[in-house]
Amino acid sequence: MSTKTKKIATPKTDKAPQRTERAEVGPAMMGSEIMVACLEREGVDTIFAYPGGASMEFHQALTKSKKIRTILPRHEQGGAFAAEGYARATGKVGVCMATSGPGATNLVTGIADAYMDSIPIVAVTGQVPQAMIGKGGFQETDFFGMTLPVVKHSYLVTNINDIPRIVKEAFYIARTGRPGPVVIDVPKNIQQQRTQPVFPKEINLRGYDPEPHANDLELNEIIGLIEKAERPVLYCGGGVISGNASEQLREFAEATQIPVTTTIMGVGAFPEHHPLSLRWLGMHGTAYANWAVSGEFKQRQDVNQPMELIAPGADLLLAFGVHFHDRGTGQVDKFCEHGTIVHIDIDASEHNKNRKVQLPIESDIKYALTRLNEMIGNRPIQKKFTAWHKQVDAWKTKAPLGYRVTDEVIKSDHMQDHLKGQESEVILPQMAIEMLFELTKGEAILTTGVGQHQMWAGQYYRYKFPRQLLTSAGLGAMGYGYPAALGAKVACPDKQVIDIDGDGSFLMNVQELATAHIEKIAAKAFILNNQHLGMVVQWEDKFYKGNRGHTYLGDPQNRKQIYPDYIAVARSFNVPCERVMYRKDLRGAIQRMLDSDEPYVLDIIVPYTEHVLPFIPAGRTVADMIWKP
Repeated sequence: MSTKTKKIATPKTDKAPQRTERAEVGPAMMGSEIMVACLEREGVDTIFAYPGGASMEFHQALTKSKKIRTILPRHEQGGAFAAEGYARATGKVGVCMATSGPGATNLVTGIADAYMDSIPIVAVTGQVPQAMIGKGGFQETDFFGMTLPVVKHSYLVTNINDIPRIVKEAFYIARTGRPGPVVIDVPKNIQQQRTQPVFPKEINLRGYDPEPHANDLELNEIIGLIEKAERPVLYCGGGVISGNASEQLREFAEATQIPVTTTIMGVGAFPEHHPLSLRWLGMHGTAYANWAVSGEFKQRQDVNQPMELIAPGADLLLAFGVHFHDRGTGQVDKFCEHGTIVHIDIDASEHNKNRKVQLPIESDIKYALTRLNEMIGNRPIQKKFTAWHKQVDAWKTKAPLGYRVTDEVIKSDHMQDHLKGQESEVILPQMAIEMLFELTKGEAILTTGVGQHQMWAGQYYRYKFPRQLLTSAGLGAMGYGYPAALGAKVACPDKQVIDIDGDGSFLMNVQELATAHIEKIAAKAFILNNQHLGMVVQWEDKFYKGNRGHTYLGDPQNRKQIYPDYIAVARSFNVPCERVMYRKDLRGAIQRMLDSDEPYVLDIIVPYTEHVLPFIPAGRTVADMIWKP
């Protein structure tokens, strides 16, 4: 996409050309002040920004802003994740800022995460003065070039007069079409120059059509396929949420009576308490969702054995706003192998990229569902799927999510050390999340780190609304949970915002407890502490005969100790923390956490021997799924 030649858009009309609204000319300002003024014009109310030599001019300008709250994270990665949490919780563009060199490179993981999950953020970075670019100066990196693979678009500002246009374009690009991150890299000398800014009212990006619309012929084809189907399934992803189409999805599902499953990014797009909900599918999704899409097969012990079908899955898969991620599909050619697949996506590059489909449709999902609902309203679907619903209900009855306390659990570290004679008091991670769901009445916004706790958070909390589960799905970035909770809490101060985390993930950005305390952001941390990298341990148990490859996080010289001591760590940040070892203490502890009007850490000791089930090993099929606890 060219960034050199942009024109102010001229309204299209059959009448004589009309004059466009004239751009606003501001008073003379420094480049840094122009940047802040542009952010204010884009409606930015919060920025997560860490200062440094190449960005301090921006921070000086931010101190004078009466519209923007500047939050100082304690690490630039925390700032990027917080901006993502803000964006995921609201749908608005999240904004972060860092200095050049290491400050900017610390943003890369958050930018990549936003790219993988299609989250709208704008990352503003300082850069060394133009005269030093390319000369290996102090804290110089080619941040523009470095981030090219993980941004939707990027800018290196070379003219102060371009700042207003570039910022307006950046926000427009970030939030429209398939959302994503945009980088604006600004050399320090540009920040220090002065000019009279011209703030454009409109922009026109030649060749960029962010809202393609399906035509009625394509949509009528979908209706025809539904009428011919016997076993249809709706398969919905994060595109439904980012496209603000959840209400339209529910209307469509209820009108057609088609069961709905989602990806983990699509969790909340369809209410999980709804009779048509199959919850989410994939590697750790529900067994019944996986069966509904791909069919139920006799569980095989060897991948070389043939797949023996017990009951067929979908003969029509309506894939809306998904990209057939490997964690969702498993062995992709076996995913809905015998069904007709319709794929509606705003990004045509996703069509037939991972899974061949029979009907690819490039469209804004909200438009497509709205128009489908209009068509069905005028000519209701006559087909009933009684036998299919009966089969789906039988699968739900056969394989609900479940867990149990085993001898292996009782004999594991910390359980054996601390529960002698009180084995019934063990806390399993699933129990803790179920109790959290009960006490919050399913109304909290949850963020997660990455690992077993992330999957259990998806399984044992039933989600009611979109933007309720905020998780690093595509990149799988440990350390995401608590900074994202800070961003979400700032965006939604009247909601309970809770980070369900693991001890390993939480430690990666533990410094953000300082941000929470100083900025008075009452985000809660709910740590499922098993002293191990739990998901890697699960794979070690399954594929490496239990050999531990550096997955123990405790102190090997003192295995009875809970290490690190999060109570002491939190206290050093002036953040309250409580540890729970026994089930009898759990309910009261969770309630105290929820009642707190300040940031709070709840450290829950759980066994490391617990596995996330169901489990489809990577690259395998539903015939290889382990689902019985």
